[in-house]
Amino acid sequence: MVSERSLAVLHALVGDYVESNEPVGSKSIVERHSFGVSAATIRNDMALLEDEELIAAPHTSSGRVPTDKGYRLYVDTLSRFQPLSAGQRAAIERFLGESSDLDDAMARTVRLLAQLTNQVAVVQYPSLKRTAVRHIDLVAVGEARVLCVLILGTGVVEQQVAALPAVRVTEAWVHGLRERIAGAVIGSDLESAVQAVELLDRTVEDWAELAEAELVRSVLAVVIGQLRANRSERIAIAGAANLSRGADFSGSLSTVLEAIEEQVTLLRLFGEMAQEGREVSASIGRENEPYGLESASIIASGYEDDSSTPSQLGVLGPVRMDYAGNMAAVRAVARYLNRTLGEG
Repeated sequence: MVSERSLAVLHALVGDYVESNEPVGSKSIVERHSFGVSAATIRNDMALLEDEELIAAPHTSSGRVPTDKGYRLYVDTLSRFQPLSAGQRAAIERFLGESSDLDDAMARTVRLLAQLTNQVAVVQYPSLKRTAVRHIDLVAVGEARVLCVLILGTGVVEQQVAALPAVRVTEAWVHGLRERIAGAVIGSDLESAVQAVELLDRTVEDWAELAEAELVRSVLAVVIGQLRANRSERIAIAGAANLSRGADFSGSLSTVLEAIEEQVTLLRLFGEMAQEGREVSASIGRENEPYGLESASIIASGYEDDSSTPSQLGVLGPVRMDYAGNMAAVRAVARYLNRTLGEG
């Protein structure tokens, strides 16, 4: 059982080590912090922390550094997060408030987080599976080409051209097909819309002229592709260059970069962290071993808009990071993103 003073020593040691990247000794803690006790007493507290495997000596006769277990206790016992300045809060609100659409909001969010934390910033797009299809249009753009325009309830606009066999496409034919597809999908969520268009594709001979079946299927294939693309999970990332700032990943930088590139890994980890139900959660060092990220820590918070279930945003960096400051930044950005999407 760690005493209150020993826990305070751990917090002081973590803070000093994160700032200096050098092992911390008892003399340094006495000089930098007002414990009102001797260096010998602090050494005893550090010995107890070492017995609990919360700190360790990287070299003989050196100071001590936090272990993954020590960082976990430190994060779990943070009484409050380091507050952001009024200027930082105003900058976050203004920057996110200028977003023009969902893609712009996601790009701005990761850029902002990367700047605030000097870590890799990650934001999971809102889960669009429940997003309604607001509008669909088909426009003849040539004798054998039809532009398919899909607009979702979130404001996402997808445009793609369907190339048809060399036949003359009439406006009346395009309008009739548009009305058929729109009647099946407008107002439906993406899951239902995909199923509805797939049904149209399977039964095309029942409602279209036999000679037109191939043309209809060419258009339906494009629409299905647009719907499926927006149904899938996506993430936006910024600040990868921050990974090269130091040697904190101990030769495992390539593994971390691979995990970032393989977005499914981060999505799985975000999903697990979301289950904790905390406003801001942290997954530290060896806790990330199943994902190949045992040399990294991830801080995440949830956000949501009117059309989706909660999604996650956060930062990824070395285990030696400013947890208090980064957790405050992640929480603040998540709150402002909630507000921005809610007003959109």
